[in-house]
Amino acid sequence: MHLIGPVLLIGVWYLAYALSLVDENLLPSPFTTISETFRNIVSGYMLLDFWFTLKRVLIAFVVACVLGVPLGIILGSKEEIYRSVEFIVDFFRSTPATAMFPLFLLLFGLGEFSKIAVASFAALLVVLFNVAYGVMNARQTRILAARSMGAGQGRIFTDVIFYETMPQTFIGLRTAVSMALVVIIVAEMFIGATDGLGHRIIDAQISYNLDDMYGSILVTGGMGYGLNICFLALEKRLIHWSGK
Repeated sequence: MHLIGPVLLIGVWYLAYALSLVDENLLPSPFTTISETFRNIVSGYMLLDFWFTLKRVLIAFVVACVLGVPLGIILGSKEEIYRSVEFIVDFFRSTPATAMFPLFLLLFGLGEFSKIAVASFAALLVVLFNVAYGVMNARQTRILAARSMGAGQGRIFTDVIFYETMPQTFIGLRTAVSMALVVIIVAEMFIGATDGLGHRIIDAQISYNLDDMYGSILVTGGMGYGLNICFLALEKRLIHWSGK
Protein backbone atom coordinates (compact mmCIF):
# COMPACT_ATOMS: atom_id res chain seq x y z
CA MET A 1 0.00 0.00 0.00
CA HIS A 2 2.87 2.38 0.79
CA LEU A 3 4.12 2.07 -2.80
CA ILE A 4 0.87 3.34 -4.33
CA GLY A 5 1.78 6.99 -3.81
CA PRO A 6 5.27 6.85 -5.40
CA VAL A 7 4.00 4.71 -8.29
CA LEU A 8 1.12 7.13 -8.88
CA LEU A 9 3.49 10.11 -8.85
CA ILE A 10 5.86 8.51 -11.35
CA GLY A 11 2.91 7.32 -13.47
CA VAL A 12 1.38 10.81 -13.73
CA TRP A 13 4.81 12.30 -14.41
CA TYR A 14 5.49 9.76 -17.18
CA LEU A 15 2.08 10.33 -18.80
CA ALA A 16 2.67 14.10 -18.79
CA TYR A 17 6.08 13.47 -20.41
CA ALA A 18 4.97 10.80 -22.92
CA LEU A 19 1.85 12.68 -24.05
CA SER A 20 3.76 15.99 -24.23
CA LEU A 21 1.30 17.64 -21.87
CA VAL A 22 4.30 19.69 -20.75
CA ASP A 23 7.06 20.90 -23.04
CA GLU A 24 9.67 18.12 -23.17
CA ASN A 25 12.35 20.78 -22.77
CA LEU A 26 10.89 21.58 -19.36
CA LEU A 27 9.93 18.11 -18.12
CA PRO A 28 12.41 15.24 -18.54
CA SER A 29 11.48 11.58 -18.31
CA PRO A 30 11.01 10.42 -14.71
CA PHE A 31 13.13 7.34 -15.36
CA THR A 32 16.03 9.40 -16.74
CA THR A 33 15.73 11.73 -13.75
CA ILE A 34 15.68 8.87 -11.23
CA SER A 35 18.64 7.19 -12.95
CA GLU A 36 20.66 10.42 -12.94
CA THR A 37 19.75 11.08 -9.30
CA PHE A 38 20.84 7.58 -8.33
CA ARG A 39 24.21 8.14 -10.01
CA ASN A 40 24.63 11.45 -8.17
CA ILE A 41 23.81 9.78 -4.86
CA VAL A 42 26.21 6.88 -5.46
CA SER A 43 28.98 9.31 -6.44
CA GLY A 44 28.53 11.06 -3.08
CA TYR A 45 28.12 14.49 -4.66
CA MET A 46 24.42 14.78 -3.84
CA LEU A 47 24.86 13.10 -0.45
CA LEU A 48 27.16 15.94 0.57
CA ASP A 49 24.48 18.55 -0.22
CA PHE A 50 21.91 16.33 1.54
CA TRP A 51 24.07 16.30 4.67
CA PHE A 52 24.62 20.07 4.71
CA THR A 53 20.87 20.69 4.45
CA LEU A 54 19.99 18.05 7.03
CA LYS A 55 22.57 19.43 9.46
CA ARG A 56 21.14 22.95 9.18
CA VAL A 57 17.58 21.67 9.63
CA LEU A 58 18.46 19.65 12.72
CA ILE A 59 20.41 22.51 14.32
CA ALA A 60 17.52 24.91 13.71
CA PHE A 61 15.04 22.35 15.05
CA VAL A 62 17.07 21.67 18.22
CA VAL A 63 17.39 25.40 18.90
CA ALA A 64 13.63 25.80 18.42
CA CYS A 65 12.92 22.93 20.85
CA VAL A 66 15.39 24.06 23.51
CA LEU A 67 13.84 27.53 23.55
CA GLY A 68 10.25 26.79 22.53
CA VAL A 69 9.33 23.93 24.86
CA PRO A 70 10.18 25.64 28.17
CA LEU A 71 8.74 28.96 26.97
CA GLY A 72 5.55 27.21 25.88
CA ILE A 73 5.25 25.50 29.27
CA ILE A 74 5.76 28.81 31.12
CA LEU A 75 3.23 30.67 28.96
CA GLY A 76 0.71 27.84 28.96
CA SER A 77 0.84 27.25 32.71
CA LYS A 78 -0.84 30.62 33.26
CA GLU A 79 -3.40 31.43 30.60
CA GLU A 80 -3.42 35.13 31.47
CA ILE A 81 0.34 35.27 30.77
CA TYR A 82 -0.16 33.68 27.37
CA ARG A 83 -3.04 35.98 26.50
CA SER A 84 -0.84 38.98 27.30
CA VAL A 85 1.67 37.97 24.62
CA GLU A 86 -0.73 36.15 22.28
CA PHE A 87 -0.72 38.97 19.72
CA ILE A 88 3.08 38.88 19.40
CA VAL A 89 3.18 35.09 19.03
CA ASP A 90 0.33 34.95 16.50
CA PHE A 91 1.62 37.97 14.57
CA PHE A 92 5.05 36.48 13.92
CA ARG A 93 3.66 32.95 13.52
CA SER A 94 1.35 34.27 10.78
CA THR A 95 4.13 36.22 9.07
CA PRO A 96 5.78 34.17 6.28
CA ALA A 97 9.29 33.27 7.38
CA THR A 98 10.63 34.26 3.96
CA ALA A 99 9.45 37.81 4.61
CA MET A 100 11.88 37.88 7.55
CA PHE A 101 14.91 37.14 5.36
CA PRO A 102 15.88 40.82 4.81
CA LEU A 103 15.75 41.49 8.56
CA PHE A 104 17.92 38.48 9.41
CA LEU A 105 20.33 39.35 6.61
CA LEU A 106 20.73 42.85 8.07
CA LEU A 107 21.24 41.47 11.56
CA PHE A 108 23.46 38.47 10.82
CA GLY A 109 24.80 38.91 7.28
CA LEU A 110 25.09 36.27 4.54
CA GLY A 111 26.80 33.61 6.63
CA GLU A 112 25.65 30.27 7.96
CA PHE A 113 24.22 31.78 11.12
CA SER A 114 21.53 33.81 9.34
CA LYS A 115 20.10 30.71 7.61
CA ILE A 116 19.87 28.76 10.84
CA ALA A 117 18.60 31.79 12.78
CA VAL A 118 15.62 32.45 10.51
CA ALA A 119 14.71 28.73 10.39
CA SER A 120 15.01 28.48 14.18
CA PHE A 121 12.80 31.53 14.60
CA ALA A 122 10.07 30.10 12.35
CA ALA A 123 10.18 26.66 14.01
CA LEU A 124 10.35 28.18 17.50
CA LEU A 125 6.99 29.91 17.12
CA VAL A 126 5.33 26.67 16.01
CA VAL A 127 6.75 24.73 18.97
CA LEU A 128 5.91 27.46 21.47
CA PHE A 129 2.32 27.79 20.21
CA ASN A 130 1.57 24.05 20.33
CA VAL A 131 3.22 23.46 23.71
CA ALA A 132 1.40 26.43 25.28
CA TYR A 133 -1.97 25.28 23.97
CA GLY A 134 -1.24 21.72 25.03
CA VAL A 135 -0.62 22.89 28.61
CA MET A 136 -3.68 25.16 28.64
CA ASN A 137 -5.95 22.44 27.23
CA ALA A 138 -4.87 19.66 29.57
CA ARG A 139 -7.98 17.80 30.76
CA GLN A 140 -9.11 19.41 33.99
CA THR A 141 -10.79 16.23 35.25
CA ARG A 142 -7.43 14.48 35.60
CA ILE A 143 -5.85 17.53 37.22
CA LEU A 144 -8.71 17.78 39.72
CA ALA A 145 -8.49 14.05 40.41
CA ALA A 146 -4.78 14.37 41.18
CA ARG A 147 -5.45 17.35 43.46
CA SER A 148 -8.17 15.45 45.31
CA MET A 149 -5.64 12.71 46.03
CA GLY A 150 -3.29 15.25 47.62
CA ALA A 151 -0.81 15.75 44.76
CA GLY A 152 1.14 19.01 44.85
CA GLN A 153 1.59 21.39 41.90
CA GLY A 154 4.94 19.90 40.96
CA ARG A 155 3.61 16.34 41.02
CA ILE A 156 0.54 17.38 39.01
CA PHE A 157 2.76 18.88 36.35
CA THR A 158 5.16 15.93 36.05
CA ASP A 159 2.56 13.15 36.34
CA VAL A 160 -0.51 14.71 34.67
CA ILE A 161 0.05 17.88 32.65
CA PHE A 162 3.33 16.70 31.09
CA TYR A 163 1.73 13.55 29.67
CA GLU A 164 -1.46 15.36 28.70
CA THR A 165 0.49 17.86 26.61
CA MET A 166 2.74 15.37 24.80
CA PRO A 167 0.34 14.67 21.87
CA GLN A 168 -0.03 18.38 21.12
CA THR A 169 3.70 18.90 21.66
CA PHE A 170 4.55 16.23 19.09
CA ILE A 171 2.20 17.85 16.58
CA GLY A 172 4.19 21.02 17.10
CA LEU A 173 7.51 19.20 16.74
CA ARG A 174 6.50 17.52 13.47
CA THR A 175 5.24 20.80 12.07
CA ALA A 176 8.34 22.63 13.28
CA VAL A 177 10.81 20.27 11.61
CA SER A 178 8.90 20.60 8.33
CA MET A 179 8.91 24.39 8.72
CA ALA A 180 12.65 24.36 9.40
CA LEU A 181 13.25 22.31 6.25
CA VAL A 182 11.20 24.66 4.07
CA VAL A 183 12.96 27.76 5.40
CA ILE A 184 16.44 26.22 5.11
CA ILE A 185 15.82 25.17 1.49
CA VAL A 186 14.65 28.66 0.53
CA ALA A 187 17.52 30.23 2.48
CA GLU A 188 20.02 28.03 0.64
CA MET A 189 18.54 29.26 -2.62
CA PHE A 190 18.74 32.96 -1.89
CA ILE A 191 21.03 33.70 1.09
CA GLY A 192 24.49 33.18 -0.34
CA ALA A 193 24.80 29.41 0.11
CA THR A 194 27.49 27.42 -1.69
CA ASP A 195 26.13 24.00 -0.75
CA GLY A 196 22.93 22.23 0.32
CA LEU A 197 19.95 20.96 -1.64
CA GLY A 198 18.39 24.41 -1.99
CA HIS A 199 21.57 25.76 -3.60
CA ARG A 200 21.73 22.65 -5.79
CA ILE A 201 18.15 23.14 -7.01
CA ILE A 202 18.59 26.81 -7.93
CA ASP A 203 22.03 26.15 -9.46
CA ALA A 204 20.61 23.34 -11.64
CA GLN A 205 17.72 25.58 -12.71
CA ILE A 206 20.08 28.39 -13.72
CA SER A 207 22.35 26.02 -15.65
CA TYR A 208 19.29 24.28 -17.18
CA ASN A 209 20.28 20.89 -15.80
CA LEU A 210 16.70 19.71 -15.42
CA ASP A 211 17.47 16.11 -14.45
CA ASP A 212 19.52 17.35 -11.52
CA MET A 213 16.93 19.99 -10.61
CA TYR A 214 14.02 17.54 -10.51
CA GLY A 215 16.18 14.93 -8.79
CA SER A 216 17.20 17.38 -6.08
CA ILE A 217 13.56 18.30 -5.55
CA LEU A 218 12.71 14.61 -5.16
CA VAL A 219 15.53 14.12 -2.65
CA THR A 220 14.38 17.18 -0.71
CA GLY A 221 10.86 15.78 -0.59
CA GLY A 222 12.28 12.44 0.53
CA MET A 223 14.12 14.17 3.37
CA GLY A 224 10.93 15.87 4.55
CA TYR A 225 8.94 12.65 4.28
CA GLY A 226 11.63 10.71 6.15
CA LEU A 227 11.75 13.22 9.00
CA ASN A 228 7.97 13.10 9.31
CA ILE A 229 7.96 9.29 9.37
CA CYS A 230 10.63 9.29 12.09
CA PHE A 231 8.59 11.63 14.27
CA LEU A 232 5.39 9.65 13.68
CA ALA A 233 7.16 6.43 14.72
CA LEU A 234 8.62 8.13 17.80
CA GLU A 235 5.23 9.61 18.67
CA LYS A 236 3.51 6.24 18.32
CA ARG A 237 6.10 4.61 20.56
CA LEU A 238 6.17 7.29 23.26
CA ILE A 239 2.52 8.38 23.27
CA HIS A 240 0.70 5.08 22.95
CA TRP A 241 -2.06 6.34 25.24
CA SER A 242 -3.01 9.27 22.99
CA GLY A 243 -6.78 9.60 22.59
CA LYS A 244 -7.54 7.17 25.42
